[in-house]
Amino acid sequence: MTTDLILASARTQIAEYLSTLIYVYILLIIFHIVVQLLFSAGLRPPYSRTTDAVLGFLRDICEPFLRIFRRVIPSFGGIDFSPILAIVTLQVVNSVIVGQIIHG
Repeated sequence: MTTDLILASARTQIAEYLSTLIYVYILLIIFHIVVQLLFSAGLRPPYSRTTDAVLGFLRDICEPFLRIFRRVIPSFGGIDFSPILAIVTLQVVNSVIVGQIIHG
């Protein structure tokens, strides 16, 4: 009985960790989109090592995943729909995988 309780608790913790990880990645993608929109509007921050490191981090983290969806969906009239598809995919993965882990 206690073994089942421990395994159920571990599964719940793993599911919560994965859910949080996916949520943080979605937030990073949204922040990356907002930064790119600001840059396309002509708002560029003055050069500093900190902002360059943050922007480089966002680019290195988000672009490989978004590139997968850019191969599938071309941009229409200069509008890139790949972040929307990426976020929807992450939401579906979150609900399916995490739901399967918790409910076994």
